[in-house]
Amino acid sequence: MEEEEEIESEEVSEEEGEEEGEELPFAKAEVVRLMKQNLDRDKMIRERVKVEMNKFLGEVLVKVCEQLNEYPYTTIEYEMLKESIYPYQNIERINEEKKRILMHLHAIKADCDALSMDVKKTLKLKDVNEDEDDDPAFMD
Repeated sequence: MEEEEEIESEEVSEEEGEEEGEELPFAKAEVVRLMKQNLDRDKMIRERVKVEMNKFLGEVLVKVCEQLNEYPYTTIEYEMLKESIYPYQNIERINEEKKRILMHLHAIKADCDALSMDVKKTLKLKDVNEDEDDDPAFMD
């Protein structure tokens, strides 16, 4: 256990040294700690993944703040934050709803196609046989 902590502290110090040339929105060590906390213990994280995760989290923060800026108020309230982060917290529910709506639309389309075929087969504009339509004597 102590060896793992030593390895992690060495990784953190190496990361801080590499970070000097690169501006990241959050402390890299904190992002890496959170990633490791939520990944399986046997997973190793490449440096590029650590950097890109940090940038991604920064981009999400920027998008949420842009949405918060759309409110006309000078004070940001908790309800505004909840509304702004809703898509990020409920992505699974949103995707399920999207699938449900698409399935419903496909069913409606199938019904429309079936009705269209029925109309073409059974309802005609003129009360004549199809064979008579080809005969030029019936065209006046």
